[in-house]
Amino acid sequence: MQEADAHKARITQIEEFINDVLKEDLKQLEHYINLFNEEIMEYVQLKNTLQTFGDHMPAGYKTQVNIGSNIFMQARVKQMDKILVNVGKEVYLEMSMDEAIRFSDVRIKILTKQADVVREESVKKRSQIKMALIAISEREKLLQQQDDR
Repeated sequence: MQEADAHKARITQIEEFINDVLKEDLKQLEHYINLFNEEIMEYVQLKNTLQTFGDHMPAGYKTQVNIGSNIFMQARVKQMDKILVNVGKEVYLEMSMDEAIRFSDVRIKILTKQADVVREESVKKRSQIKMALIAISEREKLLQQQDDR
């Protein structure tokens, strides 16, 4: 009887570990993966926009600019040779279109590698959860065998 109680207590411990630790870690890892994916998409969008400007609008373009209090003014961008790019922490650098495209490519590669590392950690957490569930299953089988005796 004591052995059965010990098995039940251990099963409860493992279940709490799965729910309180492993699943919370997995949730945080998924959150970080989503953040990396959002940032990657922003750089992909920047790269595509720059390529579109270079290919289809070499002479500039017309736009509307918010001058405050949702009041817009028509503007024309004539020079497209230099742009300001947010390089992080709200720091902007002036770059040529080609430099900005290269910068986007590098940031995409770096962020993808970082996201891959977090994805690998996520896979490890999932396998830990699976192993813990297998351990619970094995303990329940032992309990069942003891009850049958």
